[in-house]
This record gives sequence, structure tokens and C-alpha cells, in this order.
Amino acid sequence: MRCPKCGCDESKVVDSRPSESNDAIRRRRECVRCGTRFTTYERREEMPILVIKKDGTKETFDRQKVMRGLLAATVKRNISVESLDELIDNIESYLRDNGRFEIPSQELGKLVLQRLIDIDKVAYVRFASVYRDFKDVDEFNEELRSLANE
Repeated sequence: MRCPKCGCDESKVVDSRPSESNDAIRRRRECVRCGTRFTTYERREEMPILVIKKDGTKETFDRQKVMRGLLAATVKRNISVESLDELIDNIESYLRDNGRFEIPSQELGKLVLQRLIDIDKVAYVRFASVYRDFKDVDEFNEELRSLANE
């Protein structure tokens, strides 16, 4: 495992415990060269989940890609990375538990939105604006009105 700061590939495990959803082992590591601490997750290898894009192509579900979208939507919001990671875990578990190994990208976006609205409504609107590809301010305002009515 490479250190995210110096790139050294030697580290020692400081702490190890199961993730909250019990589908991974969370390990706190410390770089032997620079002393930087970082977290890694060890997951069992499973059948990959494929995301079907709008153009019909398929790509492997990428947790990091979903996390980047969530981080962009939650900038300057008081939302922990752990809660976003838990949101992604929840979606992945939901798909696997229901035997869904292929999912259209639109449906994946809906699953993210369904969970994000409970965490933060501003982040929900930010994510929705990209996911639903709002064309103008009217579409954005419509989403805000429907959110206010809930």
C-alpha cells in the first residue's frame, strides 16, 4: 500500500477493525518513511457491479467516482467523509442483496439522491443539478420548490 504523501510502499498497520457494515476491514496505517497515517479498506472480491451509461456502454461500478461526485456536492457542508462512505456502502449492499449486478446510471443516480436527501438538502440539490443535467434556472427552481413542499 503506497503512502499518499511520499509514495513509499512500506507501511505498518496501527489499527484494524471491521467497517460498520461488516463488508470490509478498515485499517489505519502509518508510513514507515514519513510517518503519515492513512486509512485503507480491505474488501472481499465479488462479482463486479456494472453501470450502464446513457449511450449503452458498460463500465465497472467505481466507488471513487461516486465519492468524487458526493464530495463535490458537499463542499463547505458539515458532512463527514465517513457518512458519504457509508452511503456508498449502503447502495452497494442494496444492489448486491437484490442480485443487481447491472444498473443504469440514471437509476444509480436516483439511489444516491434518495440517500443524500436524508443527509443534507443543499448537497442533494447540488448533486441533482449535475445528475439531472438542469438546462436552465427554471428546472433548478422547480427542484427547489418540490424539495420545499416535502
